Amino acid sequence: MIKQLQNDRIKELFETILKLETIEECYEFFEDLCTIKEIEAMSIRLLAAKKLLEGNTYEEILDKVDISSATLSRVSKAIQYGDGGYKKLIEK
Repeated sequence: MIKQLQNDRIKELFETILKLETIEECYEFFEDLCTIKEIEAMSIRLLAAKKLLEGNTYEEILDKVDISSATLSRVSKAIQYGDGGYKKLIEK
């Protein structure tokens, strides 16, 4: 876990997210918390992560997903060198 994320405010945010029980609650909470562009950006990163984990190439993903090569690279690095968050949740 990244030590920069370990503070009381972020812990409270994550604890609040864990309280969400339905898709409707997620829509309501994230619409209040984030801009539409931020939510869309997160959904695109998740889609890119799924495609990378399925074995798609960068070129295939760039053709199918509206994502920059820089963002795709960050997602790829998170999958390769991160704590496994994408993989754990996508495999659930």
